[in-house]
Amino acid sequence: MNLKTIHNVYFIGIGGVGMSALARYFVAADKGVGGYDKTPTSMTDALVELGVDIQFETAVDQINTRFMDPLKTLVVYTPAVSESNPILHYFNTTNFKVLKRSEVLGLITEHTKCLAVAGTHGKTTTSSILGHLMYECHEKVTAFVGGISENYQSNLIQNGTEISVVEADEFDRSFLTLSPDFACITSMDADHLDVYNSEADLVDTFKQFAQKIKPSGKLFIKKGLPLQGITYAVNEPADYSALNIRIENGSYQFDIQTPSGLMENLRFHLPGEHNLSNALVAMAMALEFGCSETALKAALESYKGVKRRFTYQIKTDDFVFIDDYAHHPTEINAVYQAVREMYPTQKVAVVFQPHLFSRTKDFVDEFAESLSQFEAVFLLEIYPARELPIAGVSSSWLLEKITSPVKKLISKSEIVHEIQSLGYPIFMTLGAGDIGVEASELKQKLSHAY
Repeated sequence: MNLKTIHNVYFIGIGGVGMSALARYFVAADKGVGGYDKTPTSMTDALVELGVDIQFETAVDQINTRFMDPLKTLVVYTPAVSESNPILHYFNTTNFKVLKRSEVLGLITEHTKCLAVAGTHGKTTTSSILGHLMYECHEKVTAFVGGISENYQSNLIQNGTEISVVEADEFDRSFLTLSPDFACITSMDADHLDVYNSEADLVDTFKQFAQKIKPSGKLFIKKGLPLQGITYAVNEPADYSALNIRIENGSYQFDIQTPSGLMENLRFHLPGEHNLSNALVAMAMALEFGCSETALKAALESYKGVKRRFTYQIKTDDFVFIDDYAHHPTEINAVYQAVREMYPTQKVAVVFQPHLFSRTKDFVDEFAESLSQFEAVFLLEIYPARELPIAGVSSSWLLEKITSPVKKLISKSEIVHEIQSLGYPIFMTLGAGDIGVEASELKQKLSHAY
């Protein structure tokens, strides 16, 4: 399919972070862009400001007539939208070309130099670092980021269309639509077991993705994963190694051992060894691509992060409030390591909103173990997203398994009271559901108290 012949693009689920980045891309390409989502959000508000036509009802007769010509309109949907959605059903049963978001990404990137970031954790941070590095090195890049970059206040980083940086998403096996020139795999922990039959099935699918890389391309592998490629590691030998790591004024200073020598005294401001690992592979990919060491050192130091990735909402001498997207036990462990690195002796309270009944069921013991590291744990009810409830799977069930000294099931309206009553100096909100929407309101309310 030739995207140049398309006049209009209609998105079903346009408010999703990946979908809205694509919408921004097509706005920049002077296409007519519209779409549907369930509710207005900051994402949809920003798109409306760009002139995107968005509806929040599933009534087909509310679709702008400009999108009703099958010869001129491409329809894009996210698998998070139910197939019973009336708008998706309408387009599927008429003569429209209807593609998944991942398929459209495949079409966009097939005529570019594509750098893809895969892994069950770290995709968004790594791709945003890589997009920023390439942009600051004046490469003609478009980066689609699964979060809002603090440097650009956008999920689209754009300085041309010759190079693309994308997240290669394993959910629904979406990343098999890509054929990248460069790719990295950050992790292959069990996840999305509602999609995959087993952890072995997930690993096999990552191996299939590795085979999609172009013959002249390069694969970057976190050391220890069962694949062949250019390896990277923190504090251990690999093709690219982060060494001599120290923390100065809350930031990392470190060296990178590369195949051709030593890069010294790099600075990186995101806490946590997992983030340092993400920065390392982004640097390795940019170096292998041909960016200069001098430009990359400056670019890495100027990187500010992604919203909801260890984002400081409040940071005073007496009280710290951090918000993070962590929604898998491995990610919670990484967040715990980061907060302990920054605040080694202080008590930490977390409010966690489990995401998906299936994920909670599959990893309940691992969730309990990771959360029990914190001194106080407050659970919200499970955020269902695309799922229906599963009998016996609940936040109460998870709470019973947690061993923290303080633990409690609460509602969103009780968060401020519980945190103030507890009086701990460090507070974190964790989860991939709508808890992130609460963060700004919590920031306001808690700022008045500290």
